[in-house]
Amino acid sequence: MAAKRQRMIKIRKLDKNIPKMATQVCETMLKDLEKARRPVLSAVKCSLDNSEYDAKKGYLVPKGKKVHSELNVSSVQKISRAIFLLEILLNNLKGGLINTKRELYYICKGLIKSDTLYKPLDFDSQNESDSTIDFITDMLEVYREEMNCFANDRGGQTYSKNLIVTETLPDNTKAVVDLSTLGTTPFQPKNKPQQFQLKKKGRIDFCLVVESEGTANTLVANGMTKRHNCIIMGAQGVPSNAVRGWCQTIQNQLKVPIFFYGDLDAYTLQNIYRTLKAGSAASLIRNADFSAPEVRFLGLLPEDVEKHDLHCYEVSIKDASEMRSIKKARDVLKNDPFFQDKKNKKLAQILKWLIKEKKRCEQQSVFSIDPKNPKVLEEFIVHKIKTKSYY
Repeated sequence: MAAKRQRMIKIRKLDKNIPKMATQVCETMLKDLEKARRPVLSAVKCSLDNSEYDAKKGYLVPKGKKVHSELNVSSVQKISRAIFLLEILLNNLKGGLINTKRELYYICKGLIKSDTLYKPLDFDSQNESDSTIDFITDMLEVYREEMNCFANDRGGQTYSKNLIVTETLPDNTKAVVDLSTLGTTPFQPKNKPQQFQLKKKGRIDFCLVVESEGTANTLVANGMTKRHNCIIMGAQGVPSNAVRGWCQTIQNQLKVPIFFYGDLDAYTLQNIYRTLKAGSAASLIRNADFSAPEVRFLGLLPEDVEKHDLHCYEVSIKDASEMRSIKKARDVLKNDPFFQDKKNKKLAQILKWLIKEKKRCEQQSVFSIDPKNPKVLEEFIVHKIKTKSYY
């Protein structure tokens, strides 16, 4: 076993010369085959049992476990697919070309169709080619974007009267967008937020990330960005890499407080907010650049429900999806290092409250406090920020 470990292909984490790293992988495999040894590919294990929460960094990091694929009858297809797709990705890098995961799936299908020698590598679905791409990036410990493979997601819809964004384009020219000129049309960055430079046109007091894009649009349409020096961003459910990276760009470049506003339920807390703030177990090698550790949970909070007698829904034991969410909340409290960390004790207490009360409260319920006041949600949010009613 020790001998096998010595033969495992190791990649220097800080070496970003991807063609060189890939060549190293292939040459090591070839040498093993020439010496009648079974090549072994090793990749970071991206799962919760290999995650730990680094409170100083503020996001989930890998512990060090690896997934090992040794060449044998059961793994020969997986390893062969990895080398096949690695060549395609390297050709894109060499030619300066980019593709989405879905486009790469069809490129593979076309190559396999054109040459019968590739038939054993055929993918039954895109999920199979996607997992192969993920294995390659986890093996090389690089981002998918560094392999010129981009998702088609976009950053959160963003509004502000005091923000100017400069984007560096692929040809090194620059595009400048003054968000104050867009009216109620949102600025929605592409999925490479690190290429944006932000500048304050005026004072910015805070950034508000709203779970629902519709509610974010309502706040803007009703004049919140006119009355307050702020940025409003609609995140649209579980935040994509683009939303997370864009939020981190705002955090790092503008140095303004960032608050998250969404539903009071287990799904929002453990799937949406946790992913925005600390990343996810599925993308452990990406969390450093795709998380916003300084974002605070503004609500809804249990005390908001009690103070304003907000309408709640009972979690039905007959609803399978709701019960799965409660079950996952219990599992999260036992196994998720983010919620186990003492820094996030209050967030864990919210999950315990949700499990005990079996309730959920939607972010729009605040409109019931004063139905005739179109600014009721804005006033509710601003008051919570001023009184530091957040976690």
